[in-house]
Amino acid sequence: MPTITYTDADGQTRDVQATPGDSVMETAVRNGVPGIVAECGGSLSCATCHVFVDEEDLATLPPVSDMEDEMLYGTAVDREDTSRLSCQIRVVDGQDLHVTTPATQV
Repeated sequence: MPTITYTDADGQTRDVQATPGDSVMETAVRNGVPGIVAECGGSLSCATCHVFVDEEDLATLPPVSDMEDEMLYGTAVDREDTSRLSCQIRVVDGQDLHVTTPATQV
């Protein structure tokens, strides 16, 4: 089972076993990971599941869609090169991920 390591803005980490096919956001919400608000529930209509993906992991993910790219301009914390919306990152069997949540989502 893949593992997602969530690091918060203060550097606290939490490893969570993830189910392939679920999103990084769904995994966080289901496991009570702080730092991901997910107001829209994953429908790509907010930016409250913003994360910074580890650079090594970023290269293994599908590219950002035009809609996700547009939504990333509405994040509460400035967008960075490694910014993604966690609702748009699907867990893949055999692929561990490391993401960092920003200091705030709203």
